[in-house]
Amino acid sequence: MTKLSPETITALGDALFDALEARQPIAPLTDTHPDMAIEDAYGIQMRMIERRLAKAGERVIGKKIGVTSQAVMDMLDVRQPDFGHLLASMNLPEGEPLPMDDLISPRAEGEIAFILKTDLQGPGVTAEQVIAATEYVLPCFEIVDSRIKDWKIKIQDTVADNASCGMLVVGAAIADPRELDLGLVGMTLVKNGEIVGTGAGAAALGHPANAVAWLANTMGALGIPLKAGEIILSGALSGLVSLAKGDVLSMTIGGIGSVNLVCSGERA
Repeated sequence: MTKLSPETITALGDALFDALEARQPIAPLTDTHPDMAIEDAYGIQMRMIERRLAKAGERVIGKKIGVTSQAVMDMLDVRQPDFGHLLASMNLPEGEPLPMDDLISPRAEGEIAFILKTDLQGPGVTAEQVIAATEYVLPCFEIVDSRIKDWKIKIQDTVADNASCGMLVVGAAIADPRELDLGLVGMTLVKNGEIVGTGAGAAALGHPANAVAWLANTMGALGIPLKAGEIILSGALSGLVSLAKGDVLSMTIGGIGSVNLVCSGERA
């Protein structure tokens, strides 16, 4: 049940959009609106997305589930998954430097990305249906970023902030999810030559397809489908890794392949 007025929801969505544009974080929304409901937070997210989609050339290219692994739950002290929208401007081609000057406080996480060949819309979507609807999977870096100062977020804050999504980089390697067990695949994340994260597909709600099913069912209840051709991010397989200019990262998922990331200044 919503707690905030439509006018307040609009104003808070505008405040997050302004913070994104200015690269200046704002105080947690829950500081001034402690009674904010999850429904309010998703309303704020949709207002922020509406503002972003008003920019020339912007469009939705996929969706993401966030806060799926225990490591990320513990790091952010958030105890349930959330979702956000992926936009064209967030999609960074592999090999192009990450524009650190466009971000506020970026962190990287290694994930499995699903590319759908048919639509998925809940309720009732199962993990098996997710696999059947998937064209292929790829290794992916999600670059999370918070418009909330110092990452002091509650679940309502990160939901409102489009699930803290910043950018994404998908690798060129592809695999058929019907030919391997995505719950058992291992992930290794290397930063500046040192291993900084390891995990397995099971870190994402027991299996990445479970995470995508949760996403399809949760968004489906709101009338939002996962569409054929979209990129669907299934959640982090280990903890978040802080980023700084000059960092070089690589992430490998067994049976799928690798993706690389170099942190720079402005986008080339």
